[in-house]
Amino acid sequence: MNNRELGNKGEDLACEYLIKNGYEILERNKHFSKLCEIDIIAKYKNKIVFVEVKTRKTDAFGMPMEAITRTKYNNIKTGVLNYISECKIKNYQIDAIGITLQPKLKIEHLKNI
Repeated sequence: MNNRELGNKGEDLACEYLIKNGYEILERNKHFSKLCEIDIIAKYKNKIVFVEVKTRKTDAFGMPMEAITRTKYNNIKTGVLNYISECKIKNYQIDAIGITLQPKLKIEHLKNI
């Protein structure tokens, strides 16, 4: 499985997890620039939730959440600010979902990062 396939699998699992927990998926892989892509845009109750998904086959080389660097977070924030400005959204949050596939599937959801 290459990195793109791994990322797509992780995003699929994240969407399933979110739907199961009452979220409505609005968009996936929303590009704002060469540096900024929001993996999942969802709605939960009256709030728009921007979700960054990080997937790892195992945690042998670190946990998925460790891959969200300050630079990555700032790029995400830039995209979110563009989106909320365009769509006139007032109630939103940024979440992160870390997925480890082996030895056992593990999904970690950090809200309002």
